[in-house]
Amino acid sequence: MSLSISHIATASGTNPPTIRYYESIGLLAPADRTSKGRRMYQRPDVERLTFIRRARGFGLSIQQVRELLAASDVGGATCLAAASLIEAHLVALQKQRTELRFLESSLKSILKRCAETCAADGGSECSIIADISTSADASRR
Repeated sequence: MSLSISHIATASGTNPPTIRYYESIGLLAPADRTSKGRRMYQRPDVERLTFIRRARGFGLSIQQVRELLAASDVGGATCLAAASLIEAHLVALQKQRTELRFLESSLKSILKRCAETCAADGGSECSIIADISTSADASRR
């Protein structure tokens, strides 16, 4: 049974422009075309798109999704390749979480100083601008 792009979009939870994009970059095989040029897809395309959408939802890059799909398409050592890729992504997420916690702490400190400065002198000069400028200089060192 062939599915139109609107049907595959609904079934996979992926919008038509994204489906066309994935097709253009090779994540999804080119669709068969009707005599009028309309794209027609098959059930495995829905499954592949659903996988791509979910993988992207986990924060995997297009390249990482491409690598997972390639491992799956080849078969064999799929699990080892997939586990290695997911472990690397997990490490990157943990690093990003640490960086975000530091950023959150810094922003809370900046807001606290602003509240103290504005309460003390009516906010004649905004401490947020100075603090961000100072922290930007410190991050370059």
